[in-house]
Amino acid sequence: MKTILALAATATTLTFAAAPTFARDEAAPYTVVESGRGYTRLQDAIDAIGDGRGTIRLAPARYADCAVQTQGDVAYVAAVPGQAVFDGVTCEGKAALVLRGRASRVDGLVFANMRVSDKNGAGIRLEHGSLSVSQSWFRDSEQGILTGDDPQGVVQIDKSTFTRLGTCEGSGCAHSIYIGNYGALSVTRSRFEQGTGGHYAKTRAAKIAILNCSFDDSHGRQSNYMIDLSDGATGKIAGNWFVQGRDKENYSAFIAVAAEHQNHTSGGLLIDGNDARFAPGVERRSAFVADWSGDAVKLGQNAIGPGLTRYEKR
Repeated sequence: MKTILALAATATTLTFAAAPTFARDEAAPYTVVESGRGYTRLQDAIDAIGDGRGTIRLAPARYADCAVQTQGDVAYVAAVPGQAVFDGVTCEGKAALVLRGRASRVDGLVFANMRVSDKNGAGIRLEHGSLSVSQSWFRDSEQGILTGDDPQGVVQIDKSTFTRLGTCEGSGCAHSIYIGNYGALSVTRSRFEQGTGGHYAKTRAAKIAILNCSFDDSHGRQSNYMIDLSDGATGKIAGNWFVQGRDKENYSAFIAVAAEHQNHTSGGLLIDGNDARFAPGVERRSAFVADWSGDAVKLGQNAIGPGLTRYEKR
């Protein structure tokens, strides 16, 4: 787990002082790698790829820009990881990147200060297709990643950090990540911290793998579950580190299984090799796993701190 925390610490201490700011009408900071052509607007670079496959390289900058991908297979890659920052500008009142093409890949980008009228402002809004995210940082926004439903799609998140995200100020709650009814979700070697409402990882995907991540709620505010498998799921939650803080809207469980619906079976879901405890000075009772599914969820060897019940059927 020390390796995981070191990776997360690296992500959360990225600096941006040297990065220039590009507005939409300034010099071309986006390059389509395959053609070598530069573009001033991200939307123009995406449109140049069209229904094909291509990679857009982003120069170090703080961007007042956003874009919508409606087709194709597009990779958005920072020339220097952590130095390409989308700051506070959304498209369609949704997100910095609104994605509904065949597939998308995001590597090394930062998304900050995303807010919209319906309180669901996100770094990425995925409406269709598969998504892969790596070495990226989502911070100080209403939501990090928000998806619609695509049962054939896959979402993969690796080596990424989610900081000060979530709110329950709208008609519902926003979360650090919310994954709709997707075919599969994997979250690996990532860090969730200082949540400001909602859940840290809320998913309706049928299959999940949440592995070797850290959920540090010690400085969270009005947060809820760390992992919410809202509709049930199969797969594995393993090798994670959980700390629940004092300021909670709902502290009754760390992991919730099928709390809303039983649309997917949870039979065989394995929760193993995790470490869960309260932050120093927090004394209360809670459940490590709360299960509404009625299925045979498997709990392996997890390190559980004082005050925690290993498993509760609800």
